[in-house]
Amino acid sequence: MGIDLIVPMKRPAEGKSRLRGAVVPERHPELVLALAYDTLSAAISADGVRRVLVVAADPASVADLTELGVEIVTEPSRGGLNAALRHGEELLRRDTPSGLVGALQADLPALRTEDLTAALAEAAGHRAFVADRQGTGTTLLLAGAGRALAPRFGTGSARAHTASGATPLTIAAESLRADVDTADDLAHVRTLGTGKRTSTLLGTPCVVM
Repeated sequence: MGIDLIVPMKRPAEGKSRLRGAVVPERHPELVLALAYDTLSAAISADGVRRVLVVAADPASVADLTELGVEIVTEPSRGGLNAALRHGEELLRRDTPSGLVGALQADLPALRTEDLTAALAEAAGHRAFVADRQGTGTTLLLAGAGRALAPRFGTGSARAHTASGATPLTIAAESLRADVDTADDLAHVRTLGTGKRTSTLLGTPCVVM
């Protein structure tokens, strides 16, 4: 059985506040959207990924993502990131109550399909997560078949997910751990090679296909 992924998205103009200054101010929303576009472009091609649902604060502002074949719904008006993920999970469970679901962050522009595929294989249908490269945050959270996702994203989410019973995956998967919150993170993913949208915006060679 394939897995359905939930990807939360703020309004691009409001997202990634710590990245402001990486590009000229008027292109900041474009950068945020490029990060998401390249993340999803890789994710939808991973073996085992059946469906991708973007839960967005403003669906119109991320409508470009639909050309990748993802679905977009509006996030709840209250509750923040974890509430948005639970909303997406609820919608997916209506169609496939016993299916596999996962939460993927939208800021992994260097993501390689094979890294996501390998992480899904290691999880083997159990509740598990991938920590970011600093080891404190979470880039991917997976629920067991028909079991609650129970997201605990936020400061110290890796520890919180471990405490909640999720298994930290050990696979290297460097591109899956390389989320982008700061200018240093952006510099790091540029060394890995980013997807086409991000590379074009930043004027660097495109390495991820």
